Amino acid sequence: MAKSDSIKHAEIMLKQLEEMKTLPSVAARLTRMLSDESSSVKDFERVIKMDPTLVLRLLRLVNSPFYALRTRVSSVSEAVAFIGIDNLRNLIVVDALKNLFAVNSDGEKFSRKNLWMHCVAVAICSQMSIERIFGQKGEDAFLCGIVHDIGLIIADQVLPDEFMKVCVAWNTKDNRKIIRYEDDILHTDHTIVGYLLTRDWKLPVNVQNGVRQHHDNLSDIDPKSLPAIIQVADYMAARLNYTMLPHMKGDLSPSLMIHIRDNIKEYKALAEDLPEELAKAAEIYSLQ
Repeated sequence: MAKSDSIKHAEIMLKQLEEMKTLPSVAARLTRMLSDESSSVKDFERVIKMDPTLVLRLLRLVNSPFYALRTRVSSVSEAVAFIGIDNLRNLIVVDALKNLFAVNSDGEKFSRKNLWMHCVAVAICSQMSIERIFGQKGEDAFLCGIVHDIGLIIADQVLPDEFMKVCVAWNTKDNRKIIRYEDDILHTDHTIVGYLLTRDWKLPVNVQNGVRQHHDNLSDIDPKSLPAIIQVADYMAARLNYTMLPHMKGDLSPSLMIHIRDNIKEYKALAEDLPEELAKAAEIYSLQ
């Protein structure tokens, strides 16, 4: 199918889900504030306090084993100052997505809860990879990981019968990627839908591109680019059975296979530490 037709079908799907195209009211205000350099910690505190659930999750995050603080943080202003603006942005997006994933949709083939845990695993692995292996800040990598499959939830929400046909049609014996099944049945795929949604939400351009390209078979890909980071994290998460569908494997561009082979010690160490990091995150990112 022509790229323009795929985009058109993705846009139609998003129009059917108009109420989800923008973040909830408090999150929308915070998102605008994040791009305003004049916003102060007090400004953030005032808006965050309008959403008690967000306050709870913010304090839960900053006091979690992830940060291992010696003293407990009890105020919103302290929490915002400690985690920083990029982590606050990620928390806002995670908070907006949780309601979407929490809707009961657990079947034999597809489970939103399983997809959510896959996204969490990819997000954490992405952040670990870019920080440990490339020595770069990992907030954008985490954000890209947590939203990389958001298009699948949109499809399940808007076209549940057609989406279930995609899940049923996919099988481990076929080498075709899931997006090929989506293209056949939905006439678009989750990378395009996700890209358009992240663009609507005005997430960073590199995050938008990571979502758009995370299934692309790229012959010349920079290992530290977000599409590459997400591909590798997707592959590693699958090896720990954090997958969208049972027995699904991550896709790797050939150049990334070479990159992993050339840096196998670093990736082995990361793989060994990943289960512990996921265990730490289990309570924070629970859908309960």
